[in-house]
Amino acid sequence: MSAVTPDAARRTFRTAEPIHAMIYFTPHGADTYAQVGITLPRMTYFASRSAAMGPASAELVIATFFNFNPALIRQVIPAAWDLATPAQLLAARLEAADRSLRQAWGDDVGGRQVLEAAGLARRAAERAGRRCQGRPLFAAHASLPWPDLPHLVLWQAQTLLREFRGDGHVALLLTEALDGLGALITHAATGVIPAETLRVTRSWSEQDWAAGTERLRDQGWLADGQELTLSEDGRRRRRSIEDRTDQLAGYPYEAIGADGCARLTELTAPLSAAIMSAGLGFPAVLTARQRQAS
Repeated sequence: MSAVTPDAARRTFRTAEPIHAMIYFTPHGADTYAQVGITLPRMTYFASRSAAMGPASAELVIATFFNFNPALIRQVIPAAWDLATPAQLLAARLEAADRSLRQAWGDDVGGRQVLEAAGLARRAAERAGRRCQGRPLFAAHASLPWPDLPHLVLWQAQTLLREFRGDGHVALLLTEALDGLGALITHAATGVIPAETLRVTRSWSEQDWAAGTERLRDQGWLADGQELTLSEDGRRRRRSIEDRTDQLAGYPYEAIGADGCARLTELTAPLSAAIMSAGLGFPAVLTARQRQAS
């Protein structure tokens, strides 16, 4: 089996990412979470994604979700567990994925394309399970049973690959002494995603952001001046984090090799496009910038 380069693994992951990420934007989520008693959008996000860890404390969610304002998480966790059990939220999340993918893929939801993609993605995700050490959010999701239907197997496999990559990325951010706010600011300074989008969605105040920016400028991450841009050293360090993230995230894809990655990319490209066309994926502003970065 031919070796998988970090670029190939990254391309495979990015192409399929909307299959997982739509769960945070689909209107079907609001419907299914409401059925178990949770209606606040922030609560549904934190509770549904952390439910695989059981009735997690606020501190555990703060640690694993990393770049959100801790005060925001404490507003909804652990209060969510008084409204719905983790098992109920996991079932609601899976139902939202089912409804969304059926809407996006229509008659093709049970077709051979989805079946083949599910098989390849599951092989990669199961290999990731051999290296769950140090990846708590991934490990929690890896402990969940596999669904029976191929389109849900594909969604769960991509979910596992996303959390595997994310946990590794967090570990690398910590090696550079970046906290959650620092990670967001340096990410914004690359120009990939607007700073205001990252600040608002992670609930950091303008004062927090300004103080964090000055701290990072003093540490040499940011260039002098009014614009939010990385210094030469900051670009080098941030590029190193991204490159190492790609390297660590490549391990699961070794299960399918370069040919399997190419095939999975070919299969999931139209599936992801259908999700976006159905209005179930990333907001348009994020999609354009992330495609430029991928």
